[in-house]
Amino acid sequence: EVTPAQFREDLRALGDVDEIRVYINSPGGDVFAGQTIHSMLARHPATITVYVDGLAASAASLIAMAGDVVIMPKNAMMMVHNPSALVWGAAEDMRYMADALDKIRDSMVAAYRAKTGLDDDQIIELLDAETWMTAEEAVELGFADKVEEAKQVAATIHGDKVVINGVEMDLSRYKLPDRIRDAL
Repeated sequence: EVTPAQFREDLRALGDVDEIRVYINSPGGDVFAGQTIHSMLARHPATITVYVDGLAASAASLIAMAGDVVIMPKNAMMMVHNPSALVWGAAEDMRYMADALDKIRDSMVAAYRAKTGLDDDQIIELLDAETWMTAEEAVELGFADKVEEAKQVAATIHGDKVVINGVEMDLSRYKLPDRIRDAL
């Protein structure tokens, strides 16, 4: 994983550049790390081109939203979903976390809205459904700008784990559409 601190240092090391190309193949991770990397890219003066080489899921999709242009090969996918958390405690702790997750979702919606132009209700509907998008669907919804020819992808599936170009993802934590779940 790339941490925001590491990313900040890598970004600084580039110096004064006019163009940055970001290549993503990730199942995601911490929403705050994704938001932080998104913010760093969004405020950089360079033109940002994001390439989703295999998968931009969860927090990785937030990072992709910083692209001035987001390009996905025909065989790439993007996934968006609501934030989640593990909570231990009493009912009041659960209520507190539910309210916090709603606020976190609102911050995610802002990033998606800025890129897609969709209204908040449309984005929340996509998040609620844990939406998996093909490249064509991502362009249609505004999450990506261009579909390019399919790239060679090495993928293997072992039960609920899929490895795409060397990146392992545990699919058991997601609500996959039946057509995908049945294929596993």
